Amino acid sequence: MITRRHLLQTSTAAVAGTLMAPHVARAAGKSMKIAHAANEVHPGHILATSFAAALEELMPGGFNINIFPNRQLGDDKQLLESTVAGSMDVTAVSGVLIPLVTGRQAMNAWQLPFLVRDYDHFGELALGPVGQKIQDDLRAAGLISLATADTGQRNFLSIKDPVTSLDDLSGLKTRIVPVPLHKQIWETLGTAPVGLPYGEIYGALETGVLDAVEINVSSMLGENLWEVGKNFTLTGHYPWHMTTIMSERYWNDLNDEEKAVVNEAGRRSVSATLDYAKTQDAEGRETLKSKGVEVLELSDLDAMRAKVSAMTTEWAAKDPLIAELVAAAG
Repeated sequence: MITRRHLLQTSTAAVAGTLMAPHVARAAGKSMKIAHAANEVHPGHILATSFAAALEELMPGGFNINIFPNRQLGDDKQLLESTVAGSMDVTAVSGVLIPLVTGRQAMNAWQLPFLVRDYDHFGELALGPVGQKIQDDLRAAGLISLATADTGQRNFLSIKDPVTSLDDLSGLKTRIVPVPLHKQIWETLGTAPVGLPYGEIYGALETGVLDAVEINVSSMLGENLWEVGKNFTLTGHYPWHMTTIMSERYWNDLNDEEKAVVNEAGRRSVSATLDYAKTQDAEGRETLKSKGVEVLELSDLDAMRAKVSAMTTEWAAKDPLIAELVAAAG
């Protein structure tokens, strides 16, 4: 199982050189601050560290990088807003928040329920033409999108009773990110959605403010949610996509060579992150079992798919890039 200790012990030489080399050795490089809200064992952290490693490999000493994980500089929404404002250099944020903050709808495409089949399918789409178009769409919002990766397929964690059928979802107070897409999905499935910041999930589950949360294995481990939730139902309803974004202010200060390197480093970080997330997802389920979590199947998963299937057509009509991703995914 990938643990924080394992991650720190097996960091690549490039990451070590980028993040730990003496200041004198990196003095000539452009300063770059990267922030995200995830724990160090979460694939979102790998999205940042693999980007840093690729930058160092492609342009040794070209950038003096400092990474701030664990909400040190703010939660997802705060980091995204700071990048739009130009006060942050680079952030890795949950892609579902990008339409909320920027008004650009295309990023919603990744979380249409049951559209993306698995990690390999995500990689094909993200590194293909339509994935690049969705990233380029953020230029209109003053953002340079460099990478989008699946940091963990989402499943369902319940506190009291196991969820083994669609009917078991009925009325459960379920944490969601408070965005229109998620609200529609979880209301359609019969839950009572509750919008709540990521950092408040543990306490809300522990105190009974929430009955459940739709979540991935990486967050179960990184946020220790297994301590308060013991019923983990595998649904794989959509990927949790995170996007590496650069402020327009920082981008405009780069020369052409640096821009090309930054773009290529972003592409390389997608594959590295997907490989990590895929492994962590499989191995993490066994780790959760060892911690007393019951890993369950939904007996009528096809009924769950059918209940939300009409949303794909509805949301594809909202933006031509969403429609293009839907067509490419098929």
